[in-house]
Amino acid sequence: MAAKLVADCIFCRIIKGEIPSVKLLETATTFAFLDIGPLSEGHALVIPKYHAEKLHQVPDEFLAETMPVAKKIAAALGVDNYNILQNNGKLAHQEVPHVHFHIIPKPNEQEGLTIGWPTKQADPAKLRELASTLKL
Repeated sequence: MAAKLVADCIFCRIIKGEIPSVKLLETATTFAFLDIGPLSEGHALVIPKYHAEKLHQVPDEFLAETMPVAKKIAAALGVDNYNILQNNGKLAHQEVPHVHFHIIPKPNEQEGLTIGWPTKQADPAKLRELASTLKL
């Protein structure tokens, strides 16, 4: 299973060693390193060695190790609270167009990820209708 990397992607260049990083772990399909603009100490990124902008574009074999690697990093950090975050597209706050997973320690109220969660009341009938249209 060969990596698919592109020349003009910052994360692909990190994987290839063209841009320095503080590597935490590397496997045949995954690369993990510390974020250079951390939200808190220990903020790390896990990226598949396959260039794709959105999660649904990455072959499963390049995703198989991402969560186990994220889990190892979270455990090694030894923090009680943390977020695992993955964004798809600019409107969803994705800054680098290469799929990546953030492991963000949340040591206190001020550091780490801060988000709002503007929930809405869902109509149960509309939820069932939506579920019936999804082709899973």
